[in-house]
Amino acid sequence: MLVRRLFSVLVLATVLGLSTGCGGGAEATGRGAVTPEATSPGAAGAGEVERGGASYYSDKLKGRPTASGEPYEPTEMTAAHKTLPFGTIVRVEREGRSIEVRINDRGPHVRGRIIDLSRRAAEALGIVRMGVADVVLRVVSMPPKKSAKKKRR
Repeated sequence: MLVRRLFSVLVLATVLGLSTGCGGGAEATGRGAVTPEATSPGAAGAGEVERGGASYYSDKLKGRPTASGEPYEPTEMTAAHKTLPFGTIVRVEREGRSIEVRINDRGPHVRGRIIDLSRRAAEALGIVRMGVADVVLRVVSMPPKKSAKKKRR
């Protein structure tokens, strides 16, 4: 019960814009339908596949920091994903089109959506007018694992 209440508060805070993250075109304009629930690969590795909805960031977020700390740039091929490590490269496929993007943010925060794309990536897939589209994600490469820091004595 407590977990459900905390989750509700987190969702409400996200909807009200109290957390850093994405502002997809579809959320901002109210366009697009909710897609089927996403299928998640769990602990994703190279070759893992995920299906669900893709939306894109609002241009109003240009220059604002992403969860990785770098500023959002609509002309770069970047995206937000809920769980994949920053620096992961994923192939996004839609109706015969395919692009590769680098994960540098967290989101999307809408049920059924699995990725928020930069404007350039959304244009390349042809989803800007639609706002939301069904896509398939394939993990191409994961960032190198960070080595554990040794304690000094």
